Amino acid sequence: MNEQKYILKNISSFEPKHIFECGQCFRWDEESDGSYTGIVGKNVINVKKVDNDIIFSSLGADNLELLVTNYFDLNRDYEKIKRELSKIDSYLANSIEYGSGIRILNQDLWETIISFIISANNNIPRIKGIINRMSKAYGEELEWKGVKYYTFPTVEELANATVADLRNLGLGFRDVRVYETTHKILNKEIDLDKLHDEPNTQKVRDSLLTLSGVGPKVADCILLFSTLKRFDVFPIDVWVRRVMNELYIKNEDESKVNKKDIEKLAKEKYGNLEGLAQQYLFYWKRDTA
Repeated sequence: MNEQKYILKNISSFEPKHIFECGQCFRWDEESDGSYTGIVGKNVINVKKVDNDIIFSSLGADNLELLVTNYFDLNRDYEKIKRELSKIDSYLANSIEYGSGIRILNQDLWETIISFIISANNNIPRIKGIINRMSKAYGEELEWKGVKYYTFPTVEELANATVADLRNLGLGFRDVRVYETTHKILNKEIDLDKLHDEPNTQKVRDSLLTLSGVGPKVADCILLFSTLKRFDVFPIDVWVRRVMNELYIKNEDESKVNKKDIEKLAKEKYGNLEGLAQQYLFYWKRDTA
């Protein structure tokens, strides 16, 4: 394990608060100095913004520059994407301005699957607590600057947990779902490498939907926030339903807004960038509620 530092100079479209608090990840925590510390693979990373520079510090096995370039999607031109999306309408332009520093992370597919199964009908503090307890119980311990961190358990490591073990971590009704999905992936009933190789997003979505605990919204989150990196999906939760109804559909009874109607509208308005549009709208609506 090596301590490393890497500095991005004059970077645009990179605001740690926007990235880590837009609902896409659960292993990053804000420090007293405004920086964020998280665990990526077998690396503990601290991210701090100073003026227009981003300072990455880490303890880990991987080359820090290569790691953050991939994880933070640094080779993608978010300025160009924001210009394109802002032309659609003033609503989206305003939400992009509010969350202008969002970048969609390339999170490990396995970790993203389990994390979003845990997220179902749950709140972020509780999700983070469950994942931290799971990592402490079955992951690998890393110590940096006097603080202990834990890697997310591998498929093989988590397969050691019984349903009762998972229940004791506080998963509630999700314990059986996490157990069944872990063993389905362990037994290669779903091959995660093949999901990366499949170009058709709907086929990948259909495969994800065969996993226990993965419904349409969780599947779309996995597609968008993992290394699958499919922008042609539109995860719909209570906040997204609300913002799409208030801005476009305008049904007096929000509960009667059909998700299929939202998906159709998003596809028509945002095209193959609908996943990014969703993040800007979600972050703006939830953060200003």
